Order: sequence, then structure tokens, then C-alpha cells
Amino acid sequence: MTTSASLSSVEQKLLAISEMSREDLTATWIKLFKHRPPKGVKRGLLERAAAYRLQTRRFGKLKPETHRALLAIASGDHHKQMSTQTGLKPGTRLVREWHGKPYQVNVTDSGFEWDGDEYSSLSAIAKAITGAKWSGPRFFGL
Repeated sequence: MTTSASLSSVEQKLLAISEMSREDLTATWIKLFKHRPPKGVKRGLLERAAAYRLQTRRFGKLKPETHRALLAIASGDHHKQMSTQTGLKPGTRLVREWHGKPYQVNVTDSGFEWDGDEYSSLSAIAKAITGAKWSGPRFFGL
């Protein structure tokens, strides 16, 4: 069993939200959102919104592209999810110069092709080129 001493402060606050009275939950909402919750909002939504706000204040919000990718996954549209991640269509060629040497990557239906090999991500190619861990889209200027 987990004790409250072993929980982080965010975990403690999240646990407390689920155990609050409606009045305390409303007061917490006002503190987090700087206004009263809309009338008629069910308790479950108040709890989830308050929990999300607590977590985003502590850890930050999702990047827009991550948010879009999650929405695409949730809708079951995997093709949309893939294009959301890279924004690239098959046939696109990416060119990047690194230490004076040009590199060309082709976007394929199944991922990416560079130097005669198939890769599932641009980050794997960026690492192969530089020897260091890079964000592939950032390395290629996307």
C-alpha cells in the first residue's frame, strides 16, 4: 500500500480532489481557473478538469503536435496521426547539410529512406548522421 509520505505533492493533490466535497471542489476550481465552474457541470468533469489543470501547472501542457496526434489516435485515424507527426507526404525529399556534407532523406509510405536503408523515424536518421540523440524533425528543420 502506498503511504501519503511516498506520494509526490501533485499525487497528494490529485488524490485529495477525488475525496473533496462538492463545495471544496468548487473552491479548488475557482482557485485553479479564477472563476466559478459553469452551472450544471457534473462532478466527474470538475474533478478531471481540476486534476488536468494541476498537472499542467506542475509539468506543462502538451505540445500542439502531441495533442493533435493523440486526438488522431483516439479517433482511430492512423493515417492522419502519421501525417500529423511529420507533416510530410511520401515522395518528399529532405536535404540537410551537416559538417559540410549534404544528406538527403526520402519520405516513403512506410517511413523514411536514407543511404539505402529504411528508417521508421527521422530521429533515428539524425542519430545515425550525427552520432548524438536529436529530434529528427528539428534536425531537418521541420
